[in-house]
Amino acid sequence: MQLIGINEIENVKIGSAEDLQAGTGCTVIICERGAVTGLDVRGGGPASRETELVKPTAASQFINAVLLSGGSAFGLDAAGGVMEYLEKKNIGFDVGITKVPLVCQSCIFDLGVGDMKVRPDKAMAIKACEDAEKNNPQMGNVGAGTGATVGKMGGMKTAMKGGLGAYAVQIGPLKVGAIVAVNACGDIYDYDTHEIIAGMLTPDMKNFANMEQMIYMMAEQAASKAMQNTTIGVVITNGKFDKAQMNKIATMAHNGYARTINPVHTSMDGDSIYAMSVGDVPADMDMVGTLAANVMGHAVCDAVKKAKDAYGLISYDTFHK
Repeated sequence: MQLIGINEIENVKIGSAEDLQAGTGCTVIICERGAVTGLDVRGGGPASRETELVKPTAASQFINAVLLSGGSAFGLDAAGGVMEYLEKKNIGFDVGITKVPLVCQSCIFDLGVGDMKVRPDKAMAIKACEDAEKNNPQMGNVGAGTGATVGKMGGMKTAMKGGLGAYAVQIGPLKVGAIVAVNACGDIYDYDTHEIIAGMLTPDMKNFANMEQMIYMMAEQAASKAMQNTTIGVVITNGKFDKAQMNKIATMAHNGYARTINPVHTSMDGDSIYAMSVGDVPADMDMVGTLAANVMGHAVCDAVKKAKDAYGLISYDTFHK
């Protein structure tokens, strides 16, 4: 198994745009020729758009892009910018009189940092699409990870900075990668060592409070928390699969969240994973699903390790100095 850049997966382009001062942004994953896509939503509070398209019973067999963004449900307007960009390139589902770009979107809640009145919009999404033309995606405090935070059960004072992360591997001709915006309620655990690397801190900011133990002691407070957490990601493979298989791969990819985020999939989260097939390489679904969990778990860790201090929140680098 060889480590590769996520931009080495053919037929897909990734770009981001952000407002660093406002603390929000968006990241687009574009497949101009169309990607067979599945989705599994595990969190109780998702903000999403056009997700019915990826169900096996939906008529369309592909979508053209997935947009990951900040802004909570307010950010859902941004998908219109991706549609505008693709329409100008004559890309989309042919309905005779025009081609309708098929764009799915999921959002994180990042209104608690920066300027809550500024959300990703059509103009920002178009900039992300233009950035995707370079297909040189950056990680950390960029795109959908700009305002991401982790470990927020005790409030923002003891939370840490989340971010955007990616990880991809190749086995023979098969490529599988993941990109994820980590805005989790829970602590983040290293995929390989199983140690906490980011999350809720003790009041002195010197140690981890351990969210799993805290949630047992703060049950009433946890239940009253707003849905301010969501980890949203995309698995990308050049393996050839149909929609039902891609939905199963998205389901298996959530094991990557489970191995690196704790607690995860709570009613306070909107945790979602898309899975996009962008190639024609024959592959076994269960093997790719297992690999999807691996790359997603490593991408979650990459997100917090690439994040930098911002909005009064300390990052992985600062804490581990």
